[in-house]
Amino acid sequence: MPPFDPTRSFNGLAPIPPDADLETRAILKQCIEARSALAELKQAGKIIPNQDVLVNTIPLREAKGSSEIENIVTTDDKLFHYAATGEEHADPSTKETVRYRTALFEGCRDIKSRPLTTATTVKICQTIRGVDIDVRDTLGTALRNNATDKIIYTPPEGESLLRDMLTNWEKFLHQKTELDPLIRMAVGHYQFEAIHPFTDGNGRTGRILNILFLIGENLLEIPVLYLSQYIIENKDDYYRLLQEVTTKAQWEPWVIFMLKAVEKTAKWTTEKILAIRMLLNHTSEYVGAMAPIIYSHELIELTFIQPYCRIPHLIEAGIAQRPTASKYLKKLCSIGVLREMKTGRDKLFIHPKFVRLLMTDENEFKHYGGEIAP
Repeated sequence: MPPFDPTRSFNGLAPIPPDADLETRAILKQCIEARSALAELKQAGKIIPNQDVLVNTIPLREAKGSSEIENIVTTDDKLFHYAATGEEHADPSTKETVRYRTALFEGCRDIKSRPLTTATTVKICQTIRGVDIDVRDTLGTALRNNATDKIIYTPPEGESLLRDMLTNWEKFLHQKTELDPLIRMAVGHYQFEAIHPFTDGNGRTGRILNILFLIGENLLEIPVLYLSQYIIENKDDYYRLLQEVTTKAQWEPWVIFMLKAVEKTAKWTTEKILAIRMLLNHTSEYVGAMAPIIYSHELIELTFIQPYCRIPHLIEAGIAQRPTASKYLKKLCSIGVLREMKTGRDKLFIHPKFVRLLMTDENEFKHYGGEIAP
């Protein structure tokens, strides 16, 4: 095979599995660590009875992080605001970030009835980008270094070739079952990114596919693994190791990197879920003591499911009708649990403690009385 040339279409991308040892001692050792962390995360997710508390919020952080990797930047306030209201005047970056969460949700629903396929990837990418697209049939796609504008990789070209490569990707994920699912995920993620089947949105689509594959393999139950955090923190290594698989067939460091990403983010997410449970319990106790007339467990849970809450959210949840719902939310503001914000003709009731806990790396929070929780 001729030497790799980043300016020429990489039509010689080899099928997977590669001709490499994917079960070295170092890979298997890291695989054990990642599996253990995932098992703890899966168990931790069950400590919050209403899974909507996690499913409706943690994926927003994943969406924000995954979009930031692609230089699509929005603020926490804009993100939660738009997720709660769907207002049309949101900026394009915020809309695109929320579409990432929508794509993740739709993928999780679909994976329950059918495995990952090329059609899954197309649907995810369409949702992320908000346009009707399909597998790339255009020529001239090239990836460039943002700082130097130098071409660093030119993916394969030709729709028929790309679809054949995606078919190989599908078969590897679902038929090469003698390999641990986490190893298949790591190899499959490289291959999808190297195929680069769409004109845009490949990175975000690929990161969603990782989570869906783990759910499909029963290693996760809900989409709360924040893999993008590890990639953000190790972005240079992520792209360097991808490149070294392409140019040097260095599979072991890449697979270990992805396994470590699973381990670290699973542990991070487990700790975050435990902190959320503590804050949920504390908020319930505080509201029960300070506002027993309005207290209900459903009301408190809703402020976690919808940390940018609106009166219609209470109505839709069957908690109260409009006048009473407004009274409940204003009472929660008066005792310091929520903060009211005017937005056009509507009002948002924000849960600041929860938003801060969710969107920062800290897991401590101040009690409503002022002291820091243990």
